[in-house]
Amino acid sequence: MSTSRTGLQDIGAAPGAGVLETRLTGLSAEEFARDIWARKPLLTRRAGDFSDLFSAEAADELIARRGLRTPFLRVAKDGSTLPESTFTSPAGVGATIADQLDDTALWRAFADGATLVLQALQRTWEPVGEFGARLSAQLGHPVQANAYVTPPQSRGFDAHYDVHDVFVLQIAGTKRWLVHEPVHPDPLRGQPWTDHRSAVAEAAQGVAHLDTVLESGDVLYLPRGWLHAAEAQGGVSVHLTLGIHTWTRYALAEQLAQAALAALRDDPWMRSTLPLGVDGPDGEIDTVREHLIAAVTKADAAPLFHRARRGQGRPAPLGPLAQLAAVDGLGPDTPVRLREALAARLEGARLTTRVGWLDFSEADLPSVSRLLDGKARAAGELGVALVGRLLRAGVLVPAGE
Repeated sequence: MSTSRTGLQDIGAAPGAGVLETRLTGLSAEEFARDIWARKPLLTRRAGDFSDLFSAEAADELIARRGLRTPFLRVAKDGSTLPESTFTSPAGVGATIADQLDDTALWRAFADGATLVLQALQRTWEPVGEFGARLSAQLGHPVQANAYVTPPQSRGFDAHYDVHDVFVLQIAGTKRWLVHEPVHPDPLRGQPWTDHRSAVAEAAQGVAHLDTVLESGDVLYLPRGWLHAAEAQGGVSVHLTLGIHTWTRYALAEQLAQAALAALRDDPWMRSTLPLGVDGPDGEIDTVREHLIAAVTKADAAPLFHRARRGQGRPAPLGPLAQLAAVDGLGPDTPVRLREALAARLEGARLTTRVGWLDFSEADLPSVSRLLDGKARAAGELGVALVGRLLRAGVLVPAGE
């Protein structure tokens, strides 16, 4: 059976504990990493109140008033996804883009038993975005957030598995979850459940590893590959899914291979043409393999890994008007700090971030290094000219923002 914790209405946490401990599991980060992470499901009863993150009212706000477009929402019913054309339309004068959400069409679909899936909430709903950024920073893996709004006695999707880990936070209502063991453990991102459709369907008919009803405040963690299906019970169910897009050893191998192949482009022998009349690679493959192994042995995949990792996330929001005001009003007493979620790394004299890179003089490097701890500092402590450059680059922000 899965691990289950109950009675966690007021989860205690050690000083400095992150959201994993304080809001999702009640376990220390060390306990979660050792016993649960990527191994087995974890059901945490009454983990807390998540209404500060999302709610039924938030769903209505996004659908009816924010002018969302696809793919920020999809609609599913009885295992099938509805065509976007059935719930989108132009929004009238000055907003004639055809793929905006049609709230009337969505109401009719919802009343008919369809599940509304608000996707990528880390981009459209600030509390979820901030929470996801904190969890991502703690786990070291990118986090995406979707909300699932399901009418009573309805289900959106058949049994399936995800290619990423998930934390399911039950916001409102109740939902019954059936969880089965994997048919393809630890699937990669290019190995969706549809590649094993028959095996998934067969396994879903067997005895469930976990058959439970999530109530408001419960949290369910599922590693990638675990089969699951869920159905709302007596009322509307709203739950938030935090998808953890885990980095794998295979991903590191991809980075090593890319770095090795990049190095081999500079090898004249590897660029040379195969001899005339060669029938297949048999006469050359062993030597090519030796060159490839040597290149992999020497390859440094770290720069590619960090570049790919930066590319999978976004920095904290930046207000252009507040930023301009900070630049115009910059003085020695102006408080500034590093913009959050930049994935900033100082490599020699170069600072690489999600918004680009900057090179610095030896004289500026100590101040740049100090900024990486994220603490607020007066511009005069760092150098007003340096701070101005970093504000214009979107690397620093006013400390009050």
